[in-house]
Amino acid sequence: MTETLNAKRPAGLAAATCYPAARWRKIYVASSWRNPLQADVVKALHLDGHLVYDFKNPRPGDCGFSWSEIDPEWQKWTAKQYVAALDHPIAKRGFASDFNAMKWADTFLLVLPCGRSAHLELGWAAGAGKQTLILTRDGEEPELMAKMCDHICTSLDEARTILAG
Repeated sequence: MTETLNAKRPAGLAAATCYPAARWRKIYVASSWRNPLQADVVKALHLDGHLVYDFKNPRPGDCGFSWSEIDPEWQKWTAKQYVAALDHPIAKRGFASDFNAMKWADTFLLVLPCGRSAHLELGWAAGAGKQTLILTRDGEEPELMAKMCDHICTSLDEARTILAG
């Protein structure tokens, strides 16, 4: 992400393809590690000429934060163990990486389905006055508070069109 934090568009970024942006954006894609759409969304937005933070690959050689880096048995933690793990240096480093990217971004795209962290990230973005979009699909549970977002899109093409403007 070091490259993407620069104020100007990096020279190595691929030329825009299907949805060339009138102005490039700094986009934080909030989603789940388990969401199979996340990588395609990140790739498409890069190809459209945007700078995109990818929490799965925030920097070259960095595969992002995972609780299993702290403890392979993290899913068996008690609430107290979870709270203590938030102070672990790996957790602090992962949080700093994502939160710095959140402050850097001017636009947030929540890609459903996703979990609590992604929703916390989008809620923070809405409160911070950032442009917010949700990418949903058939079968997702409706959420009333999605009304706080600027756009709710039902396809990646729709989100790319909005972001191209």
